[in-house]
Amino acid sequence: MGYKDLREFIKTLEERGLLHRVKVEVDPILEISEITDRMCKSPDGGKALFFERVRGSRYPVVTNIVGSFERMNLSLKVNRLEDVSSRIEELLDQLPPKTLMEKLAILPKLFEFSKYLPKRVKNAPCQEIIERDNPDLSKFPIIKCWPGDGQPTDEGRFITLPMVFTKDIETGRQNCGMYRLHVYDKTTTGMHWHIHKDGARHYDKYRALNKKMPVAVAIGSDPAVIFSSAAPLPEPICEMLFAGFLRRERVEMTKCISSDIEVPANSELVLEGYIEPGETKMEGPFGDHTGFYSAPDYYPVFHITCITHKKEMLYPATIVGKPPMEDCYMGKAIGRIFLPLLRLILPEVRDICLPMEGVFHNAALISMKKSYPGHAKKVIHSLWGSGQMMFAKLLIVVDDDVDVQDMSYTAWRVLNSVDWKRDVVIAEGPLDDLDHAASWPRYGSKMGIDATRKTKEEGMMRDWPDELFMSEEITSLVDRRWRDYGF
Repeated sequence: MGYKDLREFIKTLEERGLLHRVKVEVDPILEISEITDRMCKSPDGGKALFFERVRGSRYPVVTNIVGSFERMNLSLKVNRLEDVSSRIEELLDQLPPKTLMEKLAILPKLFEFSKYLPKRVKNAPCQEIIERDNPDLSKFPIIKCWPGDGQPTDEGRFITLPMVFTKDIETGRQNCGMYRLHVYDKTTTGMHWHIHKDGARHYDKYRALNKKMPVAVAIGSDPAVIFSSAAPLPEPICEMLFAGFLRRERVEMTKCISSDIEVPANSELVLEGYIEPGETKMEGPFGDHTGFYSAPDYYPVFHITCITHKKEMLYPATIVGKPPMEDCYMGKAIGRIFLPLLRLILPEVRDICLPMEGVFHNAALISMKKSYPGHAKKVIHSLWGSGQMMFAKLLIVVDDDVDVQDMSYTAWRVLNSVDWKRDVVIAEGPLDDLDHAASWPRYGSKMGIDATRKTKEEGMMRDWPDELFMSEEITSLVDRRWRDYGF
C-alpha cells in the first residue's frame, strides 16, 4: 500500500538515514535554495532536507525528498523503477482483446486497474484549518530560489511543487498538472501553464465562453500523487487513477470548500480560487530546470479565495537549476516507467535514456531492433509525432545491442557509426516553452541521428566491420585465474 501522506514518507526517509534535519533558523529567501542545491550536487543526490525553523513562518519546509535513485524507488515502494513498468507492460499485453476468450481473460486485469479509481471522502485532513475570510499566502514559507527570480515589485517567491487541479468545462473531466506559481501578493499568483498543457486547454474553453474558471492547487501529498501530477499522461487518463495504480491503493479525494473540484484529502495545503478569463500579468523571470532564467511573459492570474491546510503542516518545495537536481530523478523515473507506452506505439524500441544534461527535452537516446533500411529514421520521425517527445531537440537512435544507459559506451558507438551527411535528419517543429536557444518561442529546428549499423540499401558501399570481443574461452580462463595474477 502507499504512504498515508507526505509526513509518513518523511518518517520512512529518516528511519533509513536518508533525511537530514536543519535545526538552525534559515531564510526562505535564497538560503534554503543554496543549501538544497549543494545537497543535490553532492554524490548520489545527498539526503532529503527538513528545515525545522524557517524565518517568517511557523511551518517547516522539506526539499530534495526524491533527489536520488534510492529515494525515488522508495517513494514508489519498489526495488527498481522497472518493477512499475513491468506492471504497466503486463496490463498493455492484454489489449486489445480479439476473441471471446481473450476478452474474458482481460476482465481480471481491467478489474485490477479499476479498483484504483479515486474515492471521495469527508472530514479530510487537508481541511483541518479553513480560511475563507482573509486568506493569506504570506504566512507560509514560500521560497525564493535564485537571485533574479520575480519582478522588481515583488519578493520573487514561487510555489515550485504545486498540483494544479482544473476541470474541462465540456466533459467535466478533471485534470492535474504541475505548473509553478509566481506569488504576487497575499491572494494572487501567476499560473505558469504552457500552451501545450491540459490546464491551458481547459482555460481556453472557459475564456471562449467568458466564464470564470475554478482552480484548486494542492501542495504536499504522498509521493505517488506528487509524481503522478508531473507525469506526461495522455489527456483521458486521470492522474489520480494512475497514482492509485502506483501506490496499489485508491487515492482519497475531497471536495473543495468553494468549488466542485476535488483534491487529495491527505494534502498538506490547498489553495482554492479562480482565474478570470482574459486577465494576465507578467510572470517570471524564474531560474528554471534548464539552468538558465526563463524569460518573463504574460500568464493568467490565479485569485485565491479560500485556503485550507493541516494543523501541523509540512511545506514541500523543489529547487530546479543546473543538473543534477531533484527533478532529474523524477525525469529519469518517467523515462523508465513510461517505456511500455512508447513501445505500444513503436514496438521496435528497446530502451530510452533521457540524459540529465539534456533536461529531458533537449536529448534522448533510443535503442531499437532494426529490421529494414530507413527503419531508424522512421523511428525518429515517429517519436517527433508522439506526445511530449515532440519537444526533443536531439534524437539519437542506436542498435538494440547498445545499452543506452551506459553513456560512455553509447557515445563511443555513436561517434564511430555515423556519416553526418548520410545519417543526420534536420526538421522543424514545436519546441518546449523553456527553450531559449530557438529563434522563435516554442518553434524551431531539431536533429535526429541514425547511429545504427548501415546496409547497402542505405548507401553503405562496403561491409560493416565487426566489433572487438575477446573469445569466451580466454575470458573464462582469465576469470578463473584472476587472483593468480596478483590482483
